[in-house]
Amino acid sequence: MSLRALILTIINSLVFLVIVVLSITFYNQFSNVLQERILLQLNSIKTLKKIQLENLIQSEWNSFSEAPFSQYSTDTFNIADMENKFHVSGIYDLTKYHKEKKTSIGLVVIDGNQMKFKIIAYNKIKNILLERTGMGNTGESYLVGEDYFMRSQSRFLPKERPFDILVKTEGLVKALSGKEGRGVYKDYRGVEVYGVYSQISISKLKWVILSEIDKSEVIAPLEDLKKRLLGVILIITIVAIVLSLFLTRIIANPIINMKKSLKIMADGDYNQSNEFVKNSHEIKEMFEALDNLKKSLQGAVKFSNEIGKMNLKSHYVPKSSNDSLGKSLVKMRDKLMEFRNNENKNRINTKRQLVDSLENERRRLSRELHDGLGPLLTSLKFYIENKIESKKQQIEMKTIVDDTISEIRLMSNDLMPSTLDDFGVGATLTNFVDSINKSSGIVIEFEDLTKQTNSKITKNQEINIFRINQELINNTLKHANAKTIRITLSEFDDFISLFYFDDGSGFNINKIKLGSGIINIKERVEICNGEIKINSVPGSTSFEIELPIENEKN
Repeated sequence: MSLRALILTIINSLVFLVIVVLSITFYNQFSNVLQERILLQLNSIKTLKKIQLENLIQSEWNSFSEAPFSQYSTDTFNIADMENKFHVSGIYDLTKYHKEKKTSIGLVVIDGNQMKFKIIAYNKIKNILLERTGMGNTGESYLVGEDYFMRSQSRFLPKERPFDILVKTEGLVKALSGKEGRGVYKDYRGVEVYGVYSQISISKLKWVILSEIDKSEVIAPLEDLKKRLLGVILIITIVAIVLSLFLTRIIANPIINMKKSLKIMADGDYNQSNEFVKNSHEIKEMFEALDNLKKSLQGAVKFSNEIGKMNLKSHYVPKSSNDSLGKSLVKMRDKLMEFRNNENKNRINTKRQLVDSLENERRRLSRELHDGLGPLLTSLKFYIENKIESKKQQIEMKTIVDDTISEIRLMSNDLMPSTLDDFGVGATLTNFVDSINKSSGIVIEFEDLTKQTNSKITKNQEINIFRINQELINNTLKHANAKTIRITLSEFDDFISLFYFDDGSGFNINKIKLGSGIINIKERVEICNGEIKINSVPGSTSFEIELPIENEKN
């Protein structure tokens, strides 16, 4: 289920549940109050009419009992049955003795052998019962005798005699048993009514008075209320749905946008720049946190790319002490830097060892030529001078031996100039430049600014400086067609500076395929932990080399 559907379901379910619970509670309370009020009102009406009837009967009895005996008409009654029935004075229900079964309350007085009686006018009773104030459209109050037949006119059956209407309802039965109460039950028509009942017992008269109103009339307001509540529920539900839709846009849309943004970031794109609506402080803070996360990841990715390119000098600061990714990347960079430094050290040491081995071998060969072949050739020269008698052969052989000695001396000097050990690199370069000036048409100017005493230049540095100058001069002679070379070697307290210049054709440092000569120069500078700058244009090529002064002289 989507977030929007979940929010809609939860909100609308809660709203609907609350509305239904409140509506049912209100309906039940209103129903109980209405029923209670109806029953109380019916009971008040019944009590009032009961009192009125009792007062009417008692008043009639008092007037009748004190009046002198007189003759009353008995044409409408069965006198024979009455004489056999009544033996004492009192108030009787004479309805069943009436020839037409009209409701009759008889007042009977017996004095010796004399009997007199009077019928209370039915209209007086009828007027009391038919008073319908507070009874609504379906309410009525009526009387029922002990024989379960009505004694008052039914408002619903006006054409039938009361005595012909049988009433044997729950309320009547309870009232005849002496109970007084109220409730909901079916009346003599079989219709559910709200009714109250009690017994009227005066002298020999035993009737029941009931006040009732149809249940349908009572619950009509409840039905109307029910419809209104259903309408209210429907309206509130619609309003709740509309508001929840609006609310889901406020809540769900930023979260959905954040989900899209996180999915894009999960795919590796941290450069998105979408602007989203931030409609609350909390959502604004969520997107600010997301932006900070994105910026942090962008920085980490950029730093990772730099590390991937082995640009280990790139700078990165973790966002906080909890930034595990940032700290891991920094640690990885430091480890790579350590590895690279160790690798560079190993590579430089390897090159240094190779160069040292090469120079040692050159020194050994130089000594072999100087100390081995030199004495032999000198001995051969003495032998020729003393043993060869032919002057011509002697001169020719001496010339050959002298040339051989000179060539061996040059080879020995090229392999390892003896002046390096005896007089240092300044003097060695001076001799080398002088020999080149004599044998080539190029002008070489060398300026020696090294310290003549207390020099801190090591033997390895002297050898490398001499070899670098050899390579530079040889390259110029072979490729540059230069007329002038200027060399300056300076010694300072902390470093050695070598400046080399020629006015040759130059080369493009970015395009030219570097030969082994310049590669050898760079490697020797690297071995000495130095730095080199090369600038070359037609007519001006320069090399600026700086080597640090080492602590101990080898």
